[in-house]
Amino acid sequence: MKNNQDMVIKEAKTPFFQKLKKFKPFSFQSKLLNTRKQILLFQIISLFLVLVSNEDGILLRDLLILTGFVIASSLTNTFIGKVTKGDVYILQVATFLFSIGVAVIYRLDNELGIKQIFWYFLGLVVFYAVYFIMKSFKGWKNLTWLYLIGCFGLFSLTLLFGTRTGGAINWIRIGGFNFQPSEITKLLFVFLLPSFYLNPKFLKNFKYRPYFMMAVVYIFIALFFVQRDLGTAVIFYGLFLLSQFVYGEDKRLMLLNIILAAGGFVLAYFLFNHIRVRVLTWLDPWTYIEGMGYQITQALFAIASGGFFGTGIRMGQPNLIPVVESDFIFAAITEEMGIFTGMGVIMLFLILVYRGFKISLEQTDLFFKFVAMGVTMLFAIQAIIMFGGVLKLLPLTGVTIPFVSYGGSSILSSFLSLGVLQFCSSDTRTKSEVENGEI
Repeated sequence: MKNNQDMVIKEAKTPFFQKLKKFKPFSFQSKLLNTRKQILLFQIISLFLVLVSNEDGILLRDLLILTGFVIASSLTNTFIGKVTKGDVYILQVATFLFSIGVAVIYRLDNELGIKQIFWYFLGLVVFYAVYFIMKSFKGWKNLTWLYLIGCFGLFSLTLLFGTRTGGAINWIRIGGFNFQPSEITKLLFVFLLPSFYLNPKFLKNFKYRPYFMMAVVYIFIALFFVQRDLGTAVIFYGLFLLSQFVYGEDKRLMLLNIILAAGGFVLAYFLFNHIRVRVLTWLDPWTYIEGMGYQITQALFAIASGGFFGTGIRMGQPNLIPVVESDFIFAAITEEMGIFTGMGVIMLFLILVYRGFKISLEQTDLFFKFVAMGVTMLFAIQAIIMFGGVLKLLPLTGVTIPFVSYGGSSILSSFLSLGVLQFCSSDTRTKSEVENGEI
């Protein structure tokens, strides 16, 4: 028996067993899970397919721009580890999501795909600019009035100069570009909530201070009702309820706000025709398949026709879905790339949300802890709303999927939020993670 034990101990000290002991099957250090290589491989394959399958042939301009995109994203995902000690994987997840989206957008419309890549380049500039600006200033918690005035200012700009699109007033046209102020308002609101609750000097002597933020939120919701932008109102209210739970507010107030939210939804249903349309098409789109239910039914047909592996790039008919490049891009992805790819998109968002919550839990500064949680919930709520809407699990709203849907405002605001989350992760790495190379 002793000889057998000695043999086992001797074998355990051999180089093979020493390497096996160090091997971590789920470590990001594993070559099988090298995310940068996975992203590069997917980009090369998907973009090559959309290029060679183009009816007009391979256009030199498009080839150069797409090649530049692949090189820029690869360099950026490598460079991020040089400039920050924080989580380097949130940018890689965002790049993967964008790569899936831009491949489908380029397939739908070459010009839109090229524009989306330019927005990506600008988004990277915004990402790094926000990161370094956040590092250079220390008083973010004390800017409560600035966040509040900024929110109301953007609301005012939208109401005064906004144009109506899809029943809602939420776009401002500047020159040849359309801009959606609510994308910036959402991030300001994420900063406003912890700044208000963690800044005791703000309205220190105001008798009704505990109810001040509640009143502000309901004014925001009323303004969204005026704009008829129900999707962003849902996001704001979700963040507000989260803040009430996190900051230890009276749980009876939470219940009251949930009841008021339900009442507000019923009121919106009777006041606004476009909301009634969305509810009816959610409940029974087949009755209105030739009219207001056409969009959602075509999306469901597209998802079903793609099956698990998809019809193949340019082999489906996603162009039959109205506004497919933005609101319904998830249906286009699942039709031509398959349900497995659709599941992959959802899993990427789960990873992004997981990393965001991890950053929040490990952040020692209370203000940035809650900012990280707010940004993470911002990504999560938008994704849930859009995935649920396309799959007919929730009524449709005019919200985009972060990093995936077409649109300059959406891409820039997503990278803006990601830059904030990147900063929040700067001081959260533990010694063991650094030594093991897991982050």
